[in-house]
Amino acid sequence: MDTNAPLLGEPLPVELMNTIWADRDGVHDALHDPDSTRAWLHAVSSRTDLMTPGDLDTLTVPDLDGLAGRLVGLRDALRRLAAEATEDPRPAAASDTRGLHAAVTALNRASGDTPRWSTLSWTPGQEPSRRTRTSGQTASAAVSAIAEDAVSLFGEDTRRQLRACLAPGCVLYFVKNHPRREWCSAGCGNRARSARHYQRHRHTTDRPSPRERAESGDDLPPAVASR
Repeated sequence: MDTNAPLLGEPLPVELMNTIWADRDGVHDALHDPDSTRAWLHAVSSRTDLMTPGDLDTLTVPDLDGLAGRLVGLRDALRRLAAEATEDPRPAAASDTRGLHAAVTALNRASGDTPRWSTLSWTPGQEPSRRTRTSGQTASAAVSAIAEDAVSLFGEDTRRQLRACLAPGCVLYFVKNHPRREWCSAGCGNRARSARHYQRHRHTTDRPSPRERAESGDDLPPAVASR
């Protein structure tokens, strides 16, 4: 079960933002139905200790409908906050959550929706370990955990590293984890460089040759050109 969302190794809140993605056919939603929601949760389940693939396989369609609604609401709030943090100029990337206050409210509500807490396990003769407990479904608790990670992302200096990918047609976000990183992926970097090359080449070929400029008078002083 594979998700069609691009997974770029970003923090989970950013991966959730990127369930809105684009290609030549337009903008797509990787959480558009219960199966796609389950597929995305499967894809990220190894990055949280709150859910396992087995937990996800037991979810019913109504369960997944509820999770999809929560994930989409959280995602839209995060994309609105990301647009604010990055001064995102891309119309195609605009979130359905328009107001900053509404986005903050939705994030805070999502963070507290499903209680979860840590417990210590220590059996004599073995190493102690930390376990996470929850009072609700593990997948539901994972959504709240992603929201809490997002509170840290936007509430700390990390938000200054968040970027909107400005490659042609892209609507994704990424964390600038290297001084030379400009794009969300190598593919977007290649498209951006190709677009720049095309624009430079087009500008050069559109310019008249020296002979054409001389014949038109463009290279002559105004007083001479007007004779």
